[in-house]
Amino acid sequence: MNNKFLLEHLRSIPDFPTKGINFRDVTTLFKNAECLRIMEEELYQIYKDKGITKIVGIESRGFVMASALAIRLNAGIVLCRKPGKLPAETVQESYTKEYGEDTIEIHKDAINENDVVLLHDDLLATGGTMKAAYNLVQKFKPKKTYLNFIIEITDEGLHGRDAFDKEAEITTLLKV
Repeated sequence: MNNKFLLEHLRSIPDFPTKGINFRDVTTLFKNAECLRIMEEELYQIYKDKGITKIVGIESRGFVMASALAIRLNAGIVLCRKPGKLPAETVQESYTKEYGEDTIEIHKDAINENDVVLLHDDLLATGGTMKAAYNLVQKFKPKKTYLNFIIEITDEGLHGRDAFDKEAEITTLLKV
């Protein structure tokens, strides 16, 4: 995809959050109505014929496009959050990050075996959070699971796709 307009509006912040990291700031895409329209349309074109019934938005930037696309696809949205943020009974998955362990969770009644699920987040870097979300969703045994990111970092030695099996269907709107 790599839409030129989106790339022109994507902000990079050197040395954030630590020295040596070139942070890709997706909020500049969210604040621009034309960028939002382009991203929603590109996502819709990718997934319109996949039978998606639920979109799992990963906390918190993943909620933005997951919500917009869910409306367009007539699908439900499932929030994947850090522990203690969801009010009903949850299912959890823990994973290792660069600086320790973290946990994500979704409601126990959020997905069933008849669902076709799209997991969405803003950024694929190391793949750790999405891999945990993917493992979490697989506990529900959905019919099919797709993975999507707005941005995939490919120029900094990060190999986020390597966290997933070759069979995983991963799409990204921008590769930088």
